[in-house]
Amino acid sequence: MTLPSYLEGSWRTGAGEGTPVADAVTGEIVTRVTSEGLDLAAAVAYARRTGLAALGELTFPQRAAALKAAALALQERKQELYDLSARAGATRRDAAVDVDGGIGTALVYASLARKGLPDHTLIVEDDPIPLGKGGTFAGRHVLTTPRGISLQINAFNFPVWGMLEKLAPALLAGLPTIVKPATPTAYIAAQAVRIIADTLPPGAIQLVAGGIPGLLDLLGGQDHIGFTGSAATAARLRADRAVTRRSARFNAEADSLNCSVLGPDAVPGQPEFDLFADALVTEMTVKAGQKCTAIRRAFVPVQLMDAVSEAVEARLARVVVGAPGAEGVTMGALVGLAQRDDVRAAVARLTGAREAGSIVYGDPHKVEVVGADAERGAFLSPLLLRADDVDRPEPHEVEAFGPVSTLMPYSGIPELHELIARGEGSLAGSVVSHDTDFVRQVVLGAAAHHGRLLVLDRDSAGESTGHGTPMPQLVHGGPGRAGGGEEEGGLRAVHAHLQRTAIQGGPEILDAIVNRDMQTGEQR
Repeated sequence: MTLPSYLEGSWRTGAGEGTPVADAVTGEIVTRVTSEGLDLAAAVAYARRTGLAALGELTFPQRAAALKAAALALQERKQELYDLSARAGATRRDAAVDVDGGIGTALVYASLARKGLPDHTLIVEDDPIPLGKGGTFAGRHVLTTPRGISLQINAFNFPVWGMLEKLAPALLAGLPTIVKPATPTAYIAAQAVRIIADTLPPGAIQLVAGGIPGLLDLLGGQDHIGFTGSAATAARLRADRAVTRRSARFNAEADSLNCSVLGPDAVPGQPEFDLFADALVTEMTVKAGQKCTAIRRAFVPVQLMDAVSEAVEARLARVVVGAPGAEGVTMGALVGLAQRDDVRAAVARLTGAREAGSIVYGDPHKVEVVGADAERGAFLSPLLLRADDVDRPEPHEVEAFGPVSTLMPYSGIPELHELIARGEGSLAGSVVSHDTDFVRQVVLGAAAHHGRLLVLDRDSAGESTGHGTPMPQLVHGGPGRAGGGEEEGGLRAVHAHLQRTAIQGGPEILDAIVNRDMQTGEQR
């Protein structure tokens, strides 16, 4: 059947045949996705009218309560999302990263808002700033809700977490949200919306299954656009007149060639050597490597290349590829056959040119599969590549968005810094070493190119959340190729959705503006 959209408080089905979405494991059609014939202008108007009004009636703590209720509703019915995620190739572990990660993110935001935001609809940032000698003229800054909406355009790999990480700060800021999920996993996002819709104020959330033609033409300076996906699509959106002419706020989280660095001290037998190999395999296999934070470039001291390659190969040999839920399976399928074709093409670019790189583990065209047909399903072997010629451009430019990572040697910190920078901006990086001086030099040299850096060693490993896991309390984003934006970061994300205004006047009137009893309604 055709996947319906949730617009103006009801579920509505688009016209036409739509785009078929296949089960990643069996190849059977799960649904069809189309927004043809849907009135997106009416959806935007409904968000501005009904959604803004409903959220505007709530203080920050009340919005936090609604967000918590939505998260708890998902918690009660998360098995439904696990089951649907399996059809997208996700194992139970993969689904937990998305579903439980999204629920946890929403709960963290609800808690941060209860503790850190006022019982009000505006935020006062500072005390009165004297602007005159006599004390009769001052100024201060406040944050208020724009008279707009939040449009989120999401990637296929995290249909639940990707939606909730954007919804949470927008909801707390008082902005109604329109969700545009990626087509391959739109049916998972739609089920999540179906679960939470009744827990939220009317108009707070809508979902468009399919394209959004003309919707950006309706957005402007009061609106917020949050995007997750490819750098190429981010560039097209950033060039839209909604952003360039009408100044809609735009935040992008794009793909990046994230790196992990092994320190020279982490030789075989040291804990950090095993931590590095384990982390690399984890990032290659969780969600079949379809993570924007996965390790694509693994920088290793030249003298340790063979040892690291052998250790990672041995671990990859224990990975079992197959249908989610089948006995022994530890890695599922890619989201679809088209995605598998894309990864194969990227691997060909990474290895096809003379001396660009070689495959040291796996075969892009052959894989043993448990519980499914390797060709009907979008299955792919984990692929470990090796590029000894670090001057080749391919490993620093081409991303294979799947279970693929490339080992690359370095000879010293200056060369390492140059290699890191060639990624042109990354979401996440990591340094695995117990040498404090080495770690300090690498982090200080790499920080300008990263949104987040993890230091992993024997002391922190027990509690570390790992290279590829963004935390809602910390910013998620990165410079350059990674999109130049920031998501999450605790209450920073809420503030990013609000309008900062400097108010000038006498101290008494400034105090009256920001402290008037909310029950009078005069603040709104």
